[in-house]
Amino acid sequence: MVVRVLIGADGIAQQAEISKSSGYPRLDQAAQAVVLKWRYVPGKRGGVAETMWFNVPISFVLE
Repeated sequence: MVVRVLIGADGIAQQAEISKSSGYPRLDQAAQAVVLKWRYVPGKRGGVAETMWFNVPISFVLE
């Protein structure tokens, strides 16, 4: 699955949306919630950090 995350210039996730679903709503919701808690290295343009969208691939493994 892939979650699309809007990362602010400060490295904090501002928004998350499901780009490619796992097929299971509960897994999608869990992935969306967890990526909003992570800290990121912000994207830079011309050496200046700015807000950007980023695709985060998430894999679930059942053991």
